[in-house]
Amino acid sequence: MLHKTNGIVLRAVKYGESSLVTTIFTELYGVQTYMVQGVRSTKMSQNRAGFFQPGTLLELVVYQQPQKNMQRIREFQAAYIYNGLQEDVVKNSIVIFSVELLLRLLPELGPLPSLFSFSYDYFVALDKMPLHEVANFPLFFIMECSRELGYPLKGSYSDATPYPNLQDGDFTAHPPAEMSPLNDEDARALSALLKIPTLADLKNAALNADRRLRLIDWYVVYLQQHTQHMGNIRSLSILRAILH
Repeated sequence: MLHKTNGIVLRAVKYGESSLVTTIFTELYGVQTYMVQGVRSTKMSQNRAGFFQPGTLLELVVYQQPQKNMQRIREFQAAYIYNGLQEDVVKNSIVIFSVELLLRLLPELGPLPSLFSFSYDYFVALDKMPLHEVANFPLFFIMECSRELGYPLKGSYSDATPYPNLQDGDFTAHPPAEMSPLNDEDARALSALLKIPTLADLKNAALNADRRLRLIDWYVVYLQQHTQHMGNIRSLSILRAILH
């Protein structure tokens, strides 16, 4: 049966002479694997593989059969055309990190319409935002993924509760035993970030590169402890180099 849905491309692997096997985070069905036939061609006019770069936003018409592990795409077109995001080194590095995070967190989950909506808007905003305002995007993204998946960091920094606790997911009075605690200024900054409501407000969060990366590292460990499939984020090393 045919269905229309929007999707965010997470991965594409060459298959045969002209096809792709793609992993797409869809609005209706969550993460799905699709066979896309005939999109790779030596003729530039017929090559449509570029639609399946990580982070691409698509409108899809798909055959959806719940009993199958691999679905098929009938039609596809761009839902939003990026204005240079995939060619910009900084923005593209943020895309790669964000896409890898979704790949690690979502493989066995069903539809997540709220997280999909946020992720879709996030990639559009990343494309439109001036370059000097995007450094906090990956940190905000990992924080929002944590919230949407049911692992919010609760509470806030205070003199009585100055320590973000990985195990309990809140701010506590005593330093955590599982790893070196964030320093006082890091904890204050993290607490302030938790109160930022939208991507547009991120430009008001003044973080230096070292603090930003320490907070991203903290959140990666936090999700590693609270989810089954997080593992190591390979693109994090690229992000560290770019955001410095």
